[in-house]
Amino acid sequence: MSKVTKDTILKKAEELKVKFVKLQFTDVFGITKNVAIPVKQLEKALNNEIMFDGSSIEGFVRIEESDMYLKPDINTFTLIPWQSEYGNVARLICDVYNPDGTPFEGCPRNTLKKVIKEAENMGFTMNAGPEAEFYLFERDEEDLPTTHSKDHGGYFDLSPVDMGDEVRRAMVTALEGMGFEIEASHHEVGEGQHEIDFKYAPALTTADNIVTFKFVVRKIAMQYGLHATFMPKPLFGKAGSGMHTHQSLFFKGKNVNAFYDENGKYQLSKTALYYIGGLLAHARGYAAITNPLVNSYKRLVSGYEAPVYIAWSEKNRSPLVRIPARRGLGTRAELRCPDPACNPYLALAVMLKAGLDGIKKKIDPGEPVNMNIYHLTEKQKKDLNIKSLPSNLNEALDELEADEVIRSALGEHIYENYMKAKRIEYNEYRVQVHRWEIEKYLSIY
Repeated sequence: MSKVTKDTILKKAEELKVKFVKLQFTDVFGITKNVAIPVKQLEKALNNEIMFDGSSIEGFVRIEESDMYLKPDINTFTLIPWQSEYGNVARLICDVYNPDGTPFEGCPRNTLKKVIKEAENMGFTMNAGPEAEFYLFERDEEDLPTTHSKDHGGYFDLSPVDMGDEVRRAMVTALEGMGFEIEASHHEVGEGQHEIDFKYAPALTTADNIVTFKFVVRKIAMQYGLHATFMPKPLFGKAGSGMHTHQSLFFKGKNVNAFYDENGKYQLSKTALYYIGGLLAHARGYAAITNPLVNSYKRLVSGYEAPVYIAWSEKNRSPLVRIPARRGLGTRAELRCPDPACNPYLALAVMLKAGLDGIKKKIDPGEPVNMNIYHLTEKQKKDLNIKSLPSNLNEALDELEADEVIRSALGEHIYENYMKAKRIEYNEYRVQVHRWEIEKYLSIY
């Protein structure tokens, strides 16, 4: 494969008759932002000369230090696969840089790169594969999203009960047009709930892919008059949407899975066990990043296959970490708590940081819990030393505040801005009078 260069990007843009290029980046919450430029400005962008006002972006900088530069990653150039009346549009994903040419510490993509570099210094590269679930809902007469769906399908159902089948095909086609290797798509447990799985990749590529995936899914849904939501728990009493994240370490520069040991216990290497130990040890600390919303903790309750308990297993899906049966190159750990509302750059950064800390400190994950934890009594869970994830966002923020390892992964800039915004978010929720309270108490008291 020939190396991608600025010249090849300029030539490709000309061949594809590109008229505009979207320079994409994310804020600290993982919301995609973009600066659109005419294709005539592409060479300037590739020379890292495009500036934007960082003071307008949540969690970036103060107004007196607002000028920021966008540095495109030329490996992310791709055509956006839907037509515009003004001509073809391409995109580039960018890192954010300070005016002095240094990486901006508030850029989530730079944050992930920093932890990836730490792994490389230890001799590892991380591969990750997400399973991002979402709901498709109808829009009302004013084109606003509702929580209603005519879709009455269930897990792996076929048409006609799976009303989203055609929409998923359109999404898969669009994603493949942007270079994704789609492995499967199917109806999920909830009515109107869906999942599209794409091939694992190195951590940075996976984070880019998640951002692109969410962008494409919402756009295609809109074209069908629907609203796609990655909200973790949009419906009471129905399955929540998770983003189970499969992860493994490979030895740097080699196609050798560092998690596999043919002669090891469970055919897992010490590296794998220590990595799992790190995921478990820091689970309460990184929950505020992997599960970032007030609503996230409505999903993390017993039942609905939600991973509440901090344990690992080979056999069942009730613990936080599951080890799928495949061994060899496919040996991996599946972390089941993340939800698709998270910032994928920060989420992968804290997961990797937790695992690396487990390796450095040789954290023993204990024995696997190969029973359904939901059926255990409180005493049994206590005897097995099985703790739970935080029960709400405020508790999760307290745990993040106390976890120096996870804080160091984020860096002080992102940590301070993230904490400030999330404390405000939780307090807004806390002081609201909710419909449940009115229905429960108004007529009685």
